[in-house]
Amino acid sequence: MDRTEFAGAAADGLLANALAALRAGNLNVTELIDRAQQLVGLRRLDAAATLYRAWLDSGDSPYRNVALYNLGTVLGSLDRCDEAAKVYREALASKPDFIQAHLNLGHQLERLGQREAALAEWRSVLDLLDIQPELDADTELRLHALNNLARALEEMKRYDEAETYMEVSLAIRPDQPKVIQHFVHIRQKQCAWPAARELPGVSANKLLMATSPLATLASTDDPAVQLLAASRFVAERVRQPAPLPAHRDGREGKLRIGYLSGDFCLHAVGLLTPELFELHDRERFEIYGFCWSREDGTSLRKRLVEAFDHHVPIGHLDDETAARVIHANEIDVLIDLQGLTAGARPDILALRPAPVQIAYLGLPGTSALPGVDHVIADRYVMPDSLLPYMTEQPVYLPHCYQVSDRKREVGVTPTRAQAGLPDDAFVFCSFNNNYKFTEPMFASWMRILAGVPNSVLWLLADNLWAEDNLHRAAAAAGVNPARLIFAPRVGPADYLARLPLADLFLDTFPFNAGTTANDALFMGLPLVTRSGRSYISRMAGSLLTAVGLPDLIADDAAGYEKLAIALGNTPARVASYRRYLAEQRMNTPLFDIPGIVRELEAAYERLAG
Repeated sequence: MDRTEFAGAAADGLLANALAALRAGNLNVTELIDRAQQLVGLRRLDAAATLYRAWLDSGDSPYRNVALYNLGTVLGSLDRCDEAAKVYREALASKPDFIQAHLNLGHQLERLGQREAALAEWRSVLDLLDIQPELDADTELRLHALNNLARALEEMKRYDEAETYMEVSLAIRPDQPKVIQHFVHIRQKQCAWPAARELPGVSANKLLMATSPLATLASTDDPAVQLLAASRFVAERVRQPAPLPAHRDGREGKLRIGYLSGDFCLHAVGLLTPELFELHDRERFEIYGFCWSREDGTSLRKRLVEAFDHHVPIGHLDDETAARVIHANEIDVLIDLQGLTAGARPDILALRPAPVQIAYLGLPGTSALPGVDHVIADRYVMPDSLLPYMTEQPVYLPHCYQVSDRKREVGVTPTRAQAGLPDDAFVFCSFNNNYKFTEPMFASWMRILAGVPNSVLWLLADNLWAEDNLHRAAAAAGVNPARLIFAPRVGPADYLARLPLADLFLDTFPFNAGTTANDALFMGLPLVTRSGRSYISRMAGSLLTAVGLPDLIADDAAGYEKLAIALGNTPARVASYRRYLAEQRMNTPLFDIPGIVRELEAAYERLAG
């Protein structure tokens, strides 16, 4: 009998004995909880639920609400959210001030997609605690409600409400790194500057130390600070388990390449990679996609899934089980496309399910993950001066690190009037996410607009708070806010189709455009960028070098502004860049996707030995 069979037999016996004691009237609430916890420890949550239901059906008890609450917890762990919600509501019907039940009911409602109802439960907790503060002497329940309200509202893009709850939470307990992390990033999303705003008890040092790796990339090009943010995140959030055993030597057959991501869908990484997967040489490689991506129903999602020889969903598995699945498939080279971005599962990599593990695309900088030894790069995006600040060893491609898709769908180009743009103005644009906009970057843009009198700046309409803050910042800089024009979000094909309406793309710094810069150049739109000291602040420069336009790269803010102003006042020069891109871009290394795939394959073979 193996370990699983032994545990199953033990659980069956435990449940039978507990039910017998119940029938004999010898199972009090303490014994009930003890037996149920033993079943949970044996991973027999279904048996624990059966025991709780049997006890509840056996008669009334003053401890009925305790049993209901515990049953709800077990049902929630079984993903039986609707049943769990009903159980919590039953507990609340007899005890309306049962705060823990309100909290957990909120979680189940959120998982059922009933977000407003979840918010109402967490707000009711705050109301109850205001009436009866003695129920939460150590403030944990209040913080639980506040932080869940903030998290859910941020996900719902109700940023102003979320920020308010974060401030209240931090006023109660300033030393909450996770809350500080979200506080900084939500202010970045709203272009509320300074994003790292000090609060009582939250010093500049605490703000720096708690800022997430992604938010840090958007706030500084100092590679040492970026390494610090990644290292701290890994130390606090990533397990350091013993690695899985090495594969046996001498396996014959094709090299097995695994790609690991939760973004095989309508996402920047998903938009870049379909041709990479499709063009792999099937005579030499077997391609696996280990995936926890959302099923968004898009043609892109279908194309990505079909591009793998083996699409292996792992979203339903815990990290250790997922790592074991990868290991069981004897993957030779595992490429992580996620890094430390939203939805990342670094604990899978920490178990080292493959002998060679490489970072690519997801996090344009160091992840400091001990399970990742290499990163795909090129000599421009990762110069020698950056090497001391990267925990990964570079795998240099000859021209450009970035793969992309030549088959991306493009819609019908609208007119400027249809896009709300003036016909006679010089149109600068920047369709990067608003959190990449920094105060110094925006100040540069305002000086550029001042230097090109008949010009406008076309931006992505990400959220109303960012728009309001940017309008105010423009006015404060002496620029008419009407010269900022905000484009609504549209699908990828329509987004690409409207890019040629602009005259010049203005890149962000220190978080350069990646996929967005590739889109602009693919659509024949010239781009001005500024390169700095970090991987992420050199991405667009790498693309411009590979497409044959290195003269559109500036080294500092003054050079960036001077170049953009000169181009804005010389439309003929911009037109020449556009002609060059129209005629030559597909013949450059940037869009030689078969060549980039061959270069990647050569690197995989070299590393696999």
